[in-house]
Amino acid sequence: MGAVTSGSFLWLLLVVGYYGCLGCLEDERVGLLNLKASVNHPKGTALSYWGGNIIATNCCRWERVTCENKTNRVIQLDLSYIRFQRGLGQWYMNASLLLPFHQLQILDLSGNKLTGFQGLLRLKKLRVLDVRENGLTTIPVLSALPSLKVLYLEWNHINSSQLRGRYLSKLEVLDLSGNSLMGSVPSIIGTLNRLKSLSLRSNNLNDSLSIEGLCKLSDLEELDISGNGIDGNLPPCFNNLKSLRTLDLSRNNFKGTIPSSLFSSLKLLQYISLSHNSFEGSFDFTSLFNLSKLEVFELGGNNKNLKVETENSTSQLPLFQLRVFRLFECVLNGESRVIPIFLSNQYELRVVDLRNNGIIGDIPTWLLINNPKLESFHLSGNQLRGPLAFELNAKHAYMTHFDISSNLIQGEIPPDIGSILPNLQALKMSRNALHGNFPTSIGDMKILWLLDLSNNNLSGLLPQHLFRGCISLESLILSNNNFDGNFPAESNLTSLSYLFLDNNSFSGKISRGLLKSSALEMLDLGKNSFSGQIPDWIGNFPRLISVVLSKNHLEGVIPTGFCQLGELQLLDLSSNKVGMSIPPCFNLSNMRFLYLQSNELTGDIPNVLSGLPSLFILDLKDNKFWGTIPPWIGSLTSLRVLLLRGNELHGSIPFDLCRLRSIKMMDLSHNNFSGSIPPCLNNLSFGALDRMFLTTAGPASWQALILATYSYESQISVNHLFIEVQSGPSNEGAKVEFATKWRFESYEGKVLPMMSGMDLSWNNLTGSIPPELGDLSEIQSINLSANHLTGSVPETFSNLKAIESLDLSHNMLIGQIPPRMIELNNLAVFTVAYNDLSGKLPERKAQFATFEESSYEGNPLLCGLPLNRSCSPARAAPKTPPANSDNEEKESWEVSFLWSFGGSFGVAFFGIIAFLYFNSYYRELLFYFIAKNLTFLRL
Repeated sequence: MGAVTSGSFLWLLLVVGYYGCLGCLEDERVGLLNLKASVNHPKGTALSYWGGNIIATNCCRWERVTCENKTNRVIQLDLSYIRFQRGLGQWYMNASLLLPFHQLQILDLSGNKLTGFQGLLRLKKLRVLDVRENGLTTIPVLSALPSLKVLYLEWNHINSSQLRGRYLSKLEVLDLSGNSLMGSVPSIIGTLNRLKSLSLRSNNLNDSLSIEGLCKLSDLEELDISGNGIDGNLPPCFNNLKSLRTLDLSRNNFKGTIPSSLFSSLKLLQYISLSHNSFEGSFDFTSLFNLSKLEVFELGGNNKNLKVETENSTSQLPLFQLRVFRLFECVLNGESRVIPIFLSNQYELRVVDLRNNGIIGDIPTWLLINNPKLESFHLSGNQLRGPLAFELNAKHAYMTHFDISSNLIQGEIPPDIGSILPNLQALKMSRNALHGNFPTSIGDMKILWLLDLSNNNLSGLLPQHLFRGCISLESLILSNNNFDGNFPAESNLTSLSYLFLDNNSFSGKISRGLLKSSALEMLDLGKNSFSGQIPDWIGNFPRLISVVLSKNHLEGVIPTGFCQLGELQLLDLSSNKVGMSIPPCFNLSNMRFLYLQSNELTGDIPNVLSGLPSLFILDLKDNKFWGTIPPWIGSLTSLRVLLLRGNELHGSIPFDLCRLRSIKMMDLSHNNFSGSIPPCLNNLSFGALDRMFLTTAGPASWQALILATYSYESQISVNHLFIEVQSGPSNEGAKVEFATKWRFESYEGKVLPMMSGMDLSWNNLTGSIPPELGDLSEIQSINLSANHLTGSVPETFSNLKAIESLDLSHNMLIGQIPPRMIELNNLAVFTVAYNDLSGKLPERKAQFATFEESSYEGNPLLCGLPLNRSCSPARAAPKTPPANSDNEEKESWEVSFLWSFGGSFGVAFFGIIAFLYFNSYYRELLFYFIAKNLTFLRL
């Protein structure tokens, strides 16, 4: 037994010795285990594969560890993103833990919540230090890193003062993007004359003069200062950087022209990005034709203030072969507006982005033929015409993103498009004039995730193959076409998140075909002819944030299945036949936009709506709600729009409404409210620009950033070649119908937050108009018509500087119209008709010069233009000779006639009064007739 034990022990020593000789050094293995413990403090579980059994002592075989082949010394450590686990706080690393690694050349500590080092980093061989995406506020002291050439510090919290005295002079690559550098470019950077790659992207630099200090870096090969706020002209000294290969100046505020001479001496340029600035004037793109190494060019997003010419009279061809060509949102090629002809000589293109340039002509499908590896093709927002036609038996297997939306393209979609573009991921052909049926072959696109064919004239049934074959589809947008048929009975779209079938001709019941789409977030089936009950199974999609079923023929009640939709932000059931009320179990805690108008909802305004912290729009108009406005209405502190028009509400307008200080539109018209107008309504914010509302005007808006698969090699991660692809309707989720200027207007998108108004018309309000309403200096529309208001028009109404529509008609107002109201320069609609106003009309100037007699009719005591009643005193009657006998006889006859007529009229009038007093049936019949016709006359 002892011999066996001794033999086993000897074998174990041999194994350990064998792996010890061929594996990493023991002190480095122990050092790695100490690092593991530190990086996992206090309770992390990362690097569990380090250590293990005795056979795993060769740390050179551990993941994230690289050793030199001959010496088995550790030369590279990748400890990136280890502490991103929940529960692990900030990490202050003990630098002595790295002392065992004498030959370490590359150290990656990125993404670890690292806030600093205790002690000096003493690594004589270290060439690359990566500490990006941490919480550093200072740069590590580099004095004991004599071999360091590359330092990645992006996305920390380093400011300009931390760059001094940090031994940066030997660096060749410095990346400070995404830090807290502000104002001027730190002057010390201009002294780092060994730099070859420098990134200051996404800081807060804004001084264009300080950028000239970078022109001293004569060895610089890569420069990225994008995403700052740099203001001013491009420094001419950039043409001194003869070694420059990469230049990214995008997303700043550079102004003026782009000098054609700027790039003439930079013969090594491969990458130029100038997009999203404020350039103006003209730029001659042909000035770049001699840059034989150019691969990437980006210019656009200058608010179309920049004219770009790509054509020349010499027919010179460029020396380069581009991989990426992005020239968008420019005034391209003047009046000719032709697609750049030089592109016919390009054969290596991967990305073409020519959107929003107003290009005319046919779709240049020849670009796909000439560039067989073309991946992204973006020509949206132009004026391209004709049909979409590909060559016979075409197959473009590299194409992943194809966008020709917002053009004038006609004809049918090629029926074999699924085999022509088999690997497409995003297909956008919206806002054209396409017609015909939906191509069945689209169902063969297995990796398609975005399909947008909205706003065309497509018709017919949707093929079942679409719902079975496009298994990767996330966004399906077919709005505003003429598709018909029933809702799909079954579907394999397990990744579907956004489904927009609105404004088509679908009919029948909404079947259960989407039950496999558990990731559904937005569903819009509005403006169709669906019938039957609102499906209860919609409650099976817990991630839903937007449901639109408006303008169908749905009936019944709101199903209790909706009570499971706790994430819902927008619900639109308007213009159906939905009855009863809202289920009390409905979880509306995240609701922001609620549209229930034009249904058959009854009862009190439901209490389930109380205390909603995020509600922006509440539209309950044209239902059958009765009772009073509940006191909890004042708890909806985020409310911007309240529409209760056309119900049977009564009682006084509660002072609780005055707590809605963020309100922008309020419509209480066509109810039975009585009492006076609360003076405290002047506390509301009608009209004030609401930035929060502007940025949250509807959840039905989202964008995708597609990363072009062409990769440009760079030391400073400059290859951020993103193409913006909008994946759905923009801000169409929030919309409001509001009566102003005598008509209903629909406000949505960016216009909605800019509109404001208050409508209290067609009620039974009494008392005077509170002069405090004149404090609403930014309100645009006020309608107080068809009430029983008395008193005068408040003098303070001359302070309504933003008012565009003011209707005070059909009341009992008296007195003069305030003369200073002529100062209301935005007033387009004004009426005080059918009151008891008197006196001279305001001077006929400015906007008041546009108002006609109809604005003042029904006020017999008003005078002045445009009425045909003079305000001058009556002239004295001229002297006349004594009346003769004939005149006296005529006057006597007239007096007799008037007395007899008056007496007869009085007898008849009081006789009718007596008859109606004693006969209740005819009395009620007369009052009914008067009430009915009075309403007609007011309308």
